[in-house]
Amino acid sequence: MTEDDLDRNRRHFLSVATAVTGAAGAGLVAVPFLSSLKPSARAQALGAPVEVPIGSIQPGEMIRVLWRGRLVFVLRRSEEMLSRLDENLDVLRDPDSAVIEQQPEYAANDTRSVRREYLIVEGSCTHLGCAPLEDFDVRPAEGWGGGFFCPCHGSRFDLAGRVHKGVPAPTNLRVPPHRFVRDDLILIGQDTGAA
Repeated sequence: MTEDDLDRNRRHFLSVATAVTGAAGAGLVAVPFLSSLKPSARAQALGAPVEVPIGSIQPGEMIRVLWRGRLVFVLRRSEEMLSRLDENLDVLRDPDSAVIEQQPEYAANDTRSVRREYLIVEGSCTHLGCAPLEDFDVRPAEGWGGGFFCPCHGSRFDLAGRVHKGVPAPTNLRVPPHRFVRDDLILIGQDTGAA
């Protein structure tokens, strides 16, 4: 091998090594830059749909999640809770959910839900935005069949989020857009393809 061949091989090796090092460096610089283009967790919470696993919720249990900075209640109603929905309709201000803006069309039914077993409502009283508390105990002497109670001003909602008459809250609890992705997973904030 001549000296010219050795120089050519060295130059080729140095060219390849420089190109590989430059490509690796460009990749390392690009990763943080591309990551910065992803929406932050705060931005996602403000607008992105939220996946909620519901497989471990037992009948009669409720979980709370945040979507767009709002509290959302996910209640898995028991058969006994569902049987109480048709009782005492005369104490409800809007038992048929006639105010269209309160829920998507697919939840404008007697249970205000896609699937009877699950109630998904915003946990914000329609009076002044306070957070109602769950009170699922039945007290017939008080005319209470269970539901949600707002301790701030006394608004009451049944187990479908329907408002009682004679309380400050003007309308039922809002049902956010949602859909079932699978039997054990819901997506709050997006209802395309609701099942």
